Amino acid sequence: MYSLVFKTFLFLSLFQIFVSARKLAHDESNQFQSLKYHKGALLSGKISVNLIWYGKFKPSQRAIISDFITSLSHSSKTPNQPSVATWWKTTEKYYKLAAGAKNPSSSLSLTLKSQILDETYSLGKSLTDRDIRKLASKGEQYDAVNVVLTSADVAVTGFGMSRCGTHGYAPGLGKRGTKFAYIWVGNSETQCPGQCAWPFHAPVYGPQSPPLVAPNNDVGLDGMVINLASLLAGTATNPFGNGYYQGPQNAPLEAASACPGVYGKGAYPGYAGDLLVDTTTGGSFNAYGANGRKFLLPALFTDIHEGKLNPDFLVDVVGQIVEIGNVQILNVRMKQTKRMTIVLRDIEDVRLNCVL
Repeated sequence: MYSLVFKTFLFLSLFQIFVSARKLAHDESNQFQSLKYHKGALLSGKISVNLIWYGKFKPSQRAIISDFITSLSHSSKTPNQPSVATWWKTTEKYYKLAAGAKNPSSSLSLTLKSQILDETYSLGKSLTDRDIRKLASKGEQYDAVNVVLTSADVAVTGFGMSRCGTHGYAPGLGKRGTKFAYIWVGNSETQCPGQCAWPFHAPVYGPQSPPLVAPNNDVGLDGMVINLASLLAGTATNPFGNGYYQGPQNAPLEAASACPGVYGKGAYPGYAGDLLVDTTTGGSFNAYGANGRKFLLPALFTDIHEGKLNPDFLVDVVGQIVEIGNVQILNVRMKQTKRMTIVLRDIEDVRLNCVL
């Protein structure tokens, strides 16, 4: 099971998609390479997204999440750019490469379907991973992703201490061997906004720049959108632990977690990047959505390869973003490889892209 796990990244508290058992990490010089395709299935075809609301949520809060899911579809009427649908289109690169590897995963279409309300806290207000899987099983289990959303007064194992959410899979109720993908995201507003709702709340560690105004005027829910977006990208491209990821299987970097804290051009630890600002509300965002919504979404990693790691380079992430033309890449310090030495003047050849 994969989680959005807390990692101190150059003294800034950032959350990433990792295994739930992963401990807090403090290594600032992780060897970083392109994402490898492990030949497994991706989510493909027409997939329903079912929302399981656990605890108390206002109708206005539920609308923020449902509008985000609706916005992922290219059929959603969003004339303004950049849009949520355009952001999601970045994942198509993963599907094209998988199809080239003779994998049937060629495309994905997400559609909001059912919403289940559990406002009576049927499993209590302190949940375990097993409880999350039990709640996720309430949704449809065929061609579906079931998303469990817990309210601000619900505690979940590891929430705010090691993760903001998780994605994984569980056995289905159908014929033997079936499984379904699920996601859990918690509302961090009162428990851990500094870890799970940055940049709309001051971070626990690192540079203490003023928090940004949430685009939908709800720090907790706008933070949930960021984490849900990251986990959806990871679920689509690595649903069963053998899709696209880099590193060990039990602690993978995935499509969004490979770009922690990057939301706009010029991003660096403590600064989310150059963003759009709503002139009426002052809310910061980088994507237009359905029904007039505005959202802040994470960058997605696009340096991916079929079955093997990129042989051309090894780099150490040091956290600063630089811009080469219209392409943003992580500023790196170079290492000697067997094939070549990459120096700063050759940085254009480093295909380490975080795309917004």
